[in-house]
Amino acid sequence: MNDENPHSAEAAGHGGRSGWNRRGMLQAAGATALGAGLAGLGAMPAAAKPGKSNGKGAGNSVQEGIVRKELKFSSSGAFTIVQFNDTQDSHRTDVRTTELQNAVLDDVKPNFVVINGDVINGGPGSVREVKQAINNVVLPMEQRKIPWALTFGNHDEDSTGKTGFDEADMIAFIDQYEYNLNTTGADVTGTSNQVVTVAASNGNADAFAIWLLDSGRYAPKEIAGQNFEGYPDWDWLRYDQVEWYAETSRALEKKAKRKVPGLVFQHIALHEHRAMWFSSIDSRTAADHERAVKKHSIVGERNEAECPGPFNSGMFNAMLGRGDIRGLFVGHDHINSYSGNYYGIELGYSPGTGFQPYGLPGAEKNRMRGARVFTLDEGAEGVYTGSEIKFARDYGIDTSSGNQPGEPAEFPSYVK
Repeated sequence: MNDENPHSAEAAGHGGRSGWNRRGMLQAAGATALGAGLAGLGAMPAAAKPGKSNGKGAGNSVQEGIVRKELKFSSSGAFTIVQFNDTQDSHRTDVRTTELQNAVLDDVKPNFVVINGDVINGGPGSVREVKQAINNVVLPMEQRKIPWALTFGNHDEDSTGKTGFDEADMIAFIDQYEYNLNTTGADVTGTSNQVVTVAASNGNADAFAIWLLDSGRYAPKEIAGQNFEGYPDWDWLRYDQVEWYAETSRALEKKAKRKVPGLVFQHIALHEHRAMWFSSIDSRTAADHERAVKKHSIVGERNEAECPGPFNSGMFNAMLGRGDIRGLFVGHDHINSYSGNYYGIELGYSPGTGFQPYGLPGAEKNRMRGARVFTLDEGAEGVYTGSEIKFARDYGIDTSSGNQPGEPAEFPSYVK
């Protein structure tokens, strides 16, 4: 699957349905089983860990998935975020993935970095190799003392069946890194659902919010005795996650005495991404897209169909109702790079950063490798001022097809 686009067939995308499914397989039949099945879709307990100092001298404050006192606007009111997506490799990460990360970080000098899911793939065959795979792609930020965090995608636990190392173990492992801001997160479905606030330049008040959500892996085999044949079989944000966002958004507003604007990062797209591209639910023609470009100010490429889960999570409706989110950005579909304004909320993709997984067909495989850069201005209306994609080709990085595996990077002295 790593040398061709697995989304060419709807049912086979992203490696198909895995035998290891962190959200469980529902075996349900009849009303009683349906009740049990829906209960199985609920929260997975996760207690928040204590805060830590990340070299910034402040320490953080973690309460119900809120991380404070780690990020702050500069005296000029500026703040920059970089989104790397789908680095998705083994302990021998393609050398060009690291080259791209280094080039973007040195060029942009961001204040914060998010690796937005599919950080690694199923290649590692041991716990050490899992740790090496993660270390390879987080080390560029550690070396530059840039705060960073990750979200989880559908591939991050692909090696768990072989290694026994799951997402909870990964969070415990990356806690050793001095500039990592992940916590175990809120007590809802998934791992490390959290919001990291950016403090105002003149104090500690929350001026912006960076939401990091776990959009899961794959759909269960069935619910209420009904399988998902004919439907997308990826995961979706669960109700308790959406509810947590809304409740926490209100808590931020209460503390700040105003709505706190923010961006959301999750791996798997919303159904609204596709609706925006065509400005339609039912019709998907070139004329529909032409109308959508004008209506929603769409820019960028769509080289594969969006791959959300089988159900619409309701997250967009919740964001629309709260009125604080300026944009929601995903990965998952490696060769999409578009963004647009969908009824006041920007929806967008960052293309795959990693050079190992699938890309475009043939010789163009690696043309879309890149990262998205977001700019914030504390004094601007809405704070978020826009984003752009930095492509590997912009930095003269070799984008020829084929893989170029490297050797595992050395661990920092403080990481075991």
